Amino acid sequence: MALTHDTLSAAPDFSAFVRKDQSGGASLDLLVKGARCAGCMAKIEKSLAELPDVASARLNLTEGRLSVRFRGGRGDAGRVIMTLDRLGYPATPFDPGQAAKAHDQESRRLVLALAVAAFGAGNAMMFSVPVWAGLFGQELGPATRNLMLWLSALVATPCALYAGMPFFESAWRSLKAGRANMDVPISIGVVLTLFISFVETILHGRDAYFDAAVSLLFLLLIGRWLDHRLRARARSAAADLLALQAPSATVVGPDGAERVKPLGDIAVGERVLVRPGDRIPVDGFVEDGVSELDNALLTGETAPVPVRPGDTCRAGAVNLSGSLRLLTLARSEDSAVAAIARLVEAGAQTKSLYVRLADKAAAVYVPVVHTLAALTFAGGWALGLGPREALLRAVAVLIITCPCALGLAVPAVQITASARLFRKGVLVKSGAALERLAEVEHVVFDKTGVLTEGRPRLIDPCPTTLKLAAPLARASAHPLARALAAEAGRSGPRATEVREIAGQGVEGLIDGRRARLGRASFVGVEGRAGGETELWFGFDGDTKVRFRFSDHLRADAAEAVAQLRALGLSVEVLSGDLPGPVERAATAAGIQAWRAGLSPEDKASAIEAHAAAGRKVLMVGDGLNDAAALAKAHAAMAPGAALDATQNAADLVFSGEGLLIVAESIVIARAARRRALENFGFSALYNVVAAPAAMLGFVNPLVAALAMSGSSLVVTLNALRMHAVGRS
Repeated sequence: MALTHDTLSAAPDFSAFVRKDQSGGASLDLLVKGARCAGCMAKIEKSLAELPDVASARLNLTEGRLSVRFRGGRGDAGRVIMTLDRLGYPATPFDPGQAAKAHDQESRRLVLALAVAAFGAGNAMMFSVPVWAGLFGQELGPATRNLMLWLSALVATPCALYAGMPFFESAWRSLKAGRANMDVPISIGVVLTLFISFVETILHGRDAYFDAAVSLLFLLLIGRWLDHRLRARARSAAADLLALQAPSATVVGPDGAERVKPLGDIAVGERVLVRPGDRIPVDGFVEDGVSELDNALLTGETAPVPVRPGDTCRAGAVNLSGSLRLLTLARSEDSAVAAIARLVEAGAQTKSLYVRLADKAAAVYVPVVHTLAALTFAGGWALGLGPREALLRAVAVLIITCPCALGLAVPAVQITASARLFRKGVLVKSGAALERLAEVEHVVFDKTGVLTEGRPRLIDPCPTTLKLAAPLARASAHPLARALAAEAGRSGPRATEVREIAGQGVEGLIDGRRARLGRASFVGVEGRAGGETELWFGFDGDTKVRFRFSDHLRADAAEAVAQLRALGLSVEVLSGDLPGPVERAATAAGIQAWRAGLSPEDKASAIEAHAAAGRKVLMVGDGLNDAAALAKAHAAMAPGAALDATQNAADLVFSGEGLLIVAESIVIARAARRRALENFGFSALYNVVAAPAAMLGFVNPLVAALAMSGSSLVVTLNALRMHAVGRS
């Protein structure tokens, strides 16, 4: 069905919900209802990607959130919403409150349907058991037996119709759109089972399966509810982070008057007052006030961080002592906390190799299983079976081959593994990251800020030279420059026209004179190979000054390296620092292989060389000069205190001061890979055995229902075993 001009002209105007980003692009977030499986996701994303003005579409099943990016700066939101409606998935502009409300309503609905199905299954079987007793030579009289079947029908039918509504409604929407999702064969199987049972009861036949229909729904609803809870757990991680932001902020007007504004209404450039004990609402510069911040949420660092005028504060930090007045640098949706929440959300939107395989299997499921059911019916009738027996076999095929286990096999594992890592302080940005992390054979560490604490201390500072270099140091994000700025005092003049060159240093104007701060060769000192971690400073055409620093090894670095070796991994250090400090740090950590004085290109080339040799490398780095190497590595990790560009290049971001989490993450990733492969193997074996058994008449609809639902429970419970992995 094509969208005609007349159809589009009748579409409601949703252009107000299309957002413009800083690059001039346009995007739209929608709340999609009814999408539950990988097949739904693939259908929605593929159909929207075919629209002429849509650049990409990505559905997060966890939240029901569909993110659509348009080509250019404009997009037709009405066309997108009407396309979704045509597919059978009604959508509205995304609102977090509405999404949470819809999620809670769905949860209550599933619980109520599950309760009704449990009641129906238990009571229908109460009347079915006397009928089953005939299998053991205790045959009931015809009248009594028929009465029991009618009583079973009286209880089971309304319960099945109510409990099946989540499946029936989804199947009906799909069929109206001219497509078939996984709920179609389930609905057909339930309806046919009830129909056959009524025919058998009316004709005084031997078998009826009212209990099977409602038991099937009961077991299916258990699996759907468990899946719902697993997704809610992943969804709540991002929601909990966003909840740490203050709901409002005190804005100081030009006249000095204070007024409280909702967080979402705070604009860039406004002045915000943060009192002691309050959480920083948005990212901003300190204009006035001196205090200490608790940045544990953002960096994992528990020690209070002093701030004064000129310092940057990140949203989510807690103001511990004095009042601060901030000049806001970003809106709440662009804050540090929101960025972390987006990393968590991204972990739920997984499209790894295993998920893609499951998507392909699910895409061919509906036509294949309906064909098998039709062939079973036609073949059975042709081979001499009566229409009743042939239809029973076809229904059993529809029920027993339901791919619920396949659909849950990988997502359940990835969601559980991501939640496990989140509780350990690791944010997983994609399911593919877990797969790649499980495959690594070689680990590469940067030195400064990763193997060491990243808080170098200036040795023997000279006040005169320190004052000269401080304006340029305050303008740099490099750890050595920050240490120099901390020694000189963070408040004070800053250099202008600053330009930071990755792996080299920073240059800018100080009182109109061009100056450089960085490596010796960058500043203009040739042939220098010092034995200490150092920065050089100098004005153009003037004497150059050296600043020496010391940096302590992380307390658990040696233990972390030992654990990585115990996992069968080799370890190496690649650093842009001087050979002396790199050698000392590597030796203290128990690492024999190390290289020093590397540029960003050198690090990336080293990673490429390992890849060319067939080695799968995990790169752990935190600096701007590590971003290229992180992007080239098979898997990449960055600490929470790393630069934004570095975190964006990494697959996983970890908080805290320790490195043991690197080894723990690999252990959990390997366990997740095993669980996913176990689930895949079980799902494949189940279908290979179950489908022929149903076609040959070895199972009836009741046994088919028990077998199918049991397979879903097996893969879900196997995924839940991830909670025990890495527990300490």
